Amino acid sequence: MDSIDRLDDATAAAAFRRLVRHLRHRTDAQNVDLMGLAGFCRNCLSDWTAEAGNLDKDTAREAIYGMPYAQWKTEHQGDATPEQLERMKESVARNPA
Repeated sequence: MDSIDRLDDATAAAAFRRLVRHLRHRTDAQNVDLMGLAGFCRNCLSDWTAEAGNLDKDTAREAIYGMPYAQWKTEHQGDATPEQLERMKESVARNPA
């Protein structure tokens, strides 16, 4: 068994909430940059949350972003550069299938 699977649910949930709050605070960390470095972003967390909790996409995104996704995009998302998009493409290609 993987050690992450041995964490109790309360500990895992607390860590997840801390990660989400950190990402809400760090609006300067653009999703395209997160994808370029780690191969995941807030939208991925939203998708994983929706799958885990059988939630619709909008509900899951609002839980992660702390506001409706369209509002977050308007207030915080900049235009991606060609370089950012290329880094994201290369990074995502390394993700497991």
